[in-house]
Amino acid sequence: MSTAFSLAPLFRSSVGFDRFNDLFETALRNEPGSTYPPYNVEKHGDDQYRIVVAAAGFQEDDLDLQVEKGVLTISGGKRDANEGVTFLHQGIAQRAFKLSFRLADHIEIKAAGLSNGLLSIDLLRVVPEEAKAKRIPINGAQKPALQH
Repeated sequence: MSTAFSLAPLFRSSVGFDRFNDLFETALRNEPGSTYPPYNVEKHGDDQYRIVVAAAGFQEDDLDLQVEKGVLTISGGKRDANEGVTFLHQGIAQRAFKLSFRLADHIEIKAAGLSNGLLSIDLLRVVPEEAKAKRIPINGAQKPALQH
């Protein structure tokens, strides 16, 4: 019996998070249908991410991207049936879908493109100066004057 615990489900629908409590909340919320279409979440640097969705059979007009309250939603609408075409086998699924990704603070969408059946969404973490950590120099030669 294996006692290994996989953390893979924690990273499926969150981008840019370093805090585990948000990831556990998402992993425990078992959303049906979240496996179609298949997708990858890639990290390309400290502050660069990419979501790649396999959107075979969809055109740009069939897809919709929205960001609201820190949640990126990708949806694909069902395409109209081809007039006069009878499918002998239809293996390319073109059913409607909806994927949601909770974005960490300061994550911005930089670009989105559809090429060769893959929808790529580039994300960038842009942390404002006031939110960045500040280094405080320690001066050993002088003692700070305390006034009471």
